Amino acid sequence: MNPKLLRVGTMYIPVFNVERAASWYVDKLDAQLTYQDQDKAILNLADQSFFLVHAKENETANFSDVYGNERFSLTFEVDGEEALKMLHEELMERDVKVGEIEKRGHAGINFVFSDVDGNRFDVWSELSPAFKRD
Repeated sequence: MNPKLLRVGTMYIPVFNVERAASWYVDKLDAQLTYQDQDKAILNLADQSFFLVHAKENETANFSDVYGNERFSLTFEVDGEEALKMLHEELMERDVKVGEIEKRGHAGINFVFSDVDGNRFDVWSELSPAFKRD
């Protein structure tokens, strides 16, 4: 047995209205809804399980860095800059709140988008080396 952590299995996202949030993820991000009750929804998205958990109003997974900038806690990866640009355009067409495409001084390009509850997510144009091998 290898005692190392192998992958992230589930991400928990705070949402105020579970039904509204689940519909948003299905409609805007093409997530697959696998379970829903009044307290949570379980989605499959980007080869991972996401639990949308009923939380207090205005609660998000975001945090502020030492400079006071609101940050995201999760980065999605796409396969290349062209795929990132296409996704950026598609999300804008679906009325998702998206930021500008930016170069951050490392390989690839990124942009940030927000869900219906204000949870922010990053998208990066580079795939992890381990994912490329699979």
